Amino acid sequence: MTVVDASGTPASLLNPVVERRSLENDDAICHGRQKIESRHIERMAIVYVRQSDPQQVSRHRESTALQYGLVDQAVRLGWPRERVLVIDDDQGLSGQHADGRLGFQRIMAEVAMNHVGIILGREMSRLARSCKDWYQLLEVCGLFGTMLSDQDGIYDPAAYHDRLLLGLTGIMSEAELHVMRGRLHAGLMNKARRGELFTLLPLGYVRLPTGEVALDPDEQVQAVVRLVFEKFDELGSVHGVLRYMAKHNIRFGIRPHKGLNRGSVEWRRPNQTTIRDVLHHPLYAGAYVYGRRKTDPRRKVPGRPATGRSNRPPEEWAVLLKDRHPAYITWEQFESNQRKLAENRARSESLGAPREGPSLLGGLLVCGKCGARMVVKYAGKKLYYLCRRQWEHYGQDPCQKVAGQVLDDLVSHQALRVLEPASLELSLAAADDIERERARLAQHWMQRRERARYEVERAARQYHAVEPENRLVARELERNWEQALLEHRRIEEDFERFQRSQPTSLTETDRKLIESLAKQIPELWNSPAVTPPERQVILRHLIDRIVVEVQENTEIVDVTIQWAGGFSSQHQVVRPVRRYEQLRDFDRLKRKILELRQAGWKSRDIAQQLNQERFRPPRRAKQYNAVMVRQILSRSIRTTPNDRKTAAPSKALGPDEWFLRDLGRAMGIPGETLYGWLHRGWVTGWRALRGRCSQWVVWADSDERDRLRRLRAWPPGKSKAEQAPELTIPKTRPR
Repeated sequence: MTVVDASGTPASLLNPVVERRSLENDDAICHGRQKIESRHIERMAIVYVRQSDPQQVSRHRESTALQYGLVDQAVRLGWPRERVLVIDDDQGLSGQHADGRLGFQRIMAEVAMNHVGIILGREMSRLARSCKDWYQLLEVCGLFGTMLSDQDGIYDPAAYHDRLLLGLTGIMSEAELHVMRGRLHAGLMNKARRGELFTLLPLGYVRLPTGEVALDPDEQVQAVVRLVFEKFDELGSVHGVLRYMAKHNIRFGIRPHKGLNRGSVEWRRPNQTTIRDVLHHPLYAGAYVYGRRKTDPRRKVPGRPATGRSNRPPEEWAVLLKDRHPAYITWEQFESNQRKLAENRARSESLGAPREGPSLLGGLLVCGKCGARMVVKYAGKKLYYLCRRQWEHYGQDPCQKVAGQVLDDLVSHQALRVLEPASLELSLAAADDIERERARLAQHWMQRRERARYEVERAARQYHAVEPENRLVARELERNWEQALLEHRRIEEDFERFQRSQPTSLTETDRKLIESLAKQIPELWNSPAVTPPERQVILRHLIDRIVVEVQENTEIVDVTIQWAGGFSSQHQVVRPVRRYEQLRDFDRLKRKILELRQAGWKSRDIAQQLNQERFRPPRRAKQYNAVMVRQILSRSIRTTPNDRKTAAPSKALGPDEWFLRDLGRAMGIPGETLYGWLHRGWVTGWRALRGRCSQWVVWADSDERDRLRRLRAWPPGKSKAEQAPELTIPKTRPR
């Protein structure tokens, strides 16, 4: 076939390459016609149309026209025009994966239902640029006998040579995608190294017509951004800043990047995500950064391009250029904020944010035995600090467990001693902080009033500029003017209430009150108005960490307070323990009680003497009393089984029968413990007379005594009835 131009001159004389190319395509198509059979014509033909992005769809019109022109080629191959289906659902979508491409998925479904005789595309790369999707399509087409056609010819996926050629074509398409991506990435990196690559600017910044980045021209928008950094430095947590802004009805000035109000300021209520983004973004420190986030393909969600991203540490950022743009804070303050945000995370290696619970030392305590951070545990109204590393990692008992109130009292006392010399300085600083806070809020209210007045004046100008006869527009502008007046009146009333409740400057009475409170720091510290999170924040400003170590499971706890600035102080506290035997000076205590008892002292007098000599009882008792002394005497004066048999009261007992106290002394088990087991049904017993009073008698042969010893050895704090039922069921007593 010869192609001629308008003048009749053969095109081969003008452009031999075009003529040769046209002849080659015609020969390929004619050769491909031989592969088409009647069974293919009986099914429909599909023309697949796709451009990679919306920009190509709108600008590359010729490529789109060529793809739609494949309908005529299908007609020339023998298909009726009404049997040619055009699928263009994937316009503007990339071919690197099949997720989200409904048109490609429809082709796969139609081929699998044996409805398609041939698939036509301008290039095979239009169908897929992923070998996974491409080979899946070839497999299905080869199985159902569907042909493939592009500008170079017609292919049968079931034929060996055509399958080999199509496979190489798919490999080259995928390789071409990587080459194009690498070329584009190199261009992006070159622009990023110059600090000129931007996607979207955060709130508080705008882009000038020259391309430069500048602070938002709206003063109120700038003031709110600066307020976020100031309050985070003061409160120390993102949620604290959020509560403050919500309490005072402070909103963010957002300039939308799309929509009808694109570029204009919209005032939206604060949220945790926005505050966290402001604190994390290095642009607020004047730095240009590229490559802050990396994409994890495993976490990506189809159809949501922004998913699967995670933040990288600063040392992994691709580009970091400091002092390139106007800043709200310094780079040192930005790094300090990042450290504080990392410490607020609920991790074992970090302090964690201040909590609402009554504990004061959460995050500050470190185990002196294994070096792990101790956690807070609540048991009813009781507070404990616990090291759980051995339990979590090795399934063993915790390293240490200390009553929280003891440590809280010690650290609070030491902190008050540190703050006491600075009471005058604290009073002056508190007064200045209050005035500065009120001035900041007053400035915010003045900006809101000024903006409301501007909206009223703007609405009035729009209303007066309209022609009176144009009532359709005038009525709408009148409603806008009235709405602006109502909003202005509401803001004025709120501002008056704010001024009455919090005047800008402190009166002399207020200053004297602040000075008196600063001189009474202990009373102020223990005041119900001061919340536990506020006390925690104060302690974290004073103390870096506290190392706690219990001396050999006794009541003595060594405490090392590492103060901010490098100074360390050593202390000892006495913790409540479970048993008398855990007391460090229990042997000396027992000898003292026995000496006084042999000297004829009464239990009450012995208790008073012990308190005078500063003996400390276990558990949470402050002093010894007569009951405690008698309890220690009953445990210390033990009798052997032989002594029991010769004792007068024991003659009335039968074989393997014991009085409750005698059995406890013989086995080394407290009488209170046996009494509790008796009432739970774990011990067989009854009441009998002993002298003038009745006492409990227990039957326990050698097997029962062995069971009671094993029951006594069961770890405390665990449910014996549920985890060791064989130890809680007594043996049947023989008649």
